[in-house]
Amino acid sequence: MTALRDQLSGGKTDPAPDAGWEEAPARKGFFTDTSVCIGCKACEVACKEWNLVPEDGLDLLGTSYDNTGELGASTWRHVAFIEQQVPVSKATAVDLGMPAVGPPDAGPEERADDDPTGLRWLMSSDVCKHCTHAACLDVCPTGSLFRTEFGTVVVQDDICNGCGYCVPACPYGVIERRTGDSGTKNVGIAQKCTLCYDRLRADQTPACAQACPTESIQFGDVDELRERAAARVQTLHEGGVEEAQLYNASPDDGIGGAGAFFLLLDEPEVYGFPPDPVVTTKDLPAMWKQAGLAAATLLAGAAVAFAGSRR
Repeated sequence: MTALRDQLSGGKTDPAPDAGWEEAPARKGFFTDTSVCIGCKACEVACKEWNLVPEDGLDLLGTSYDNTGELGASTWRHVAFIEQQVPVSKATAVDLGMPAVGPPDAGPEERADDDPTGLRWLMSSDVCKHCTHAACLDVCPTGSLFRTEFGTVVVQDDICNGCGYCVPACPYGVIERRTGDSGTKNVGIAQKCTLCYDRLRADQTPACAQACPTESIQFGDVDELRERAAARVQTLHEGGVEEAQLYNASPDDGIGGAGAFFLLLDEPEVYGFPPDPVVTTKDLPAMWKQAGLAAATLLAGAAVAFAGSRR
């Protein structure tokens, strides 16, 4: 437990001062505990209602109780429904409040001996990670994307020119340009979660966390949330849920830590997360240096050739 907390508390985790904010408040973010998510989609609805995000499909996909599939310009919160076939003993080791179904005729003794297969649902509400090292910020040519005083990353609709450079830059596939007819708001503009910047400035909780009935989505100071997440993992491990793990919680990961991190009950790939995300612009300084050296070499060569031609 102590080792996990030390790991999560190390490193510089607040990017707001580097963005020029003086006397910035503590960094704000989300801790999403998927072990208590019930898939109610209250977060999705609250996000859309508060931020005026347009409807993006009401029909189920056919593979699960999911109508959106992934994050996008009109899906700032996405609840995943993952159906798994697992041994009944694993599905019922600890009551997490999630649906888990085993053979109806199997009694405790039969389950212990044969451990038949049952079903369980893993549910998780995904959102923009508000990375410490945010590639979308690095590549934005207009300054539309900016770092707020709370350490979050926000798109300014009236400045974005729709170039789309930020879309492939995001290692999570979060940001996207909105599509739709002429009546749809911000068509062609890059859109994603703002962590309810307007609500934060009014000292209010983001809409998704406010609406979550199980406190699966927890909002607060990032450092405090990391402590809470470490304690929750320890509790689950002691209860027999050995697969419980944190995702995006370490400030030493490939994005320098996230403003939104998750407690998972399986590997990240199961939830559709990249297992080892790395900021896609990490090599930009070296690339610009090499480009500068190449340009200097070409100029030197041109100067030598010009001098030689005058003789």
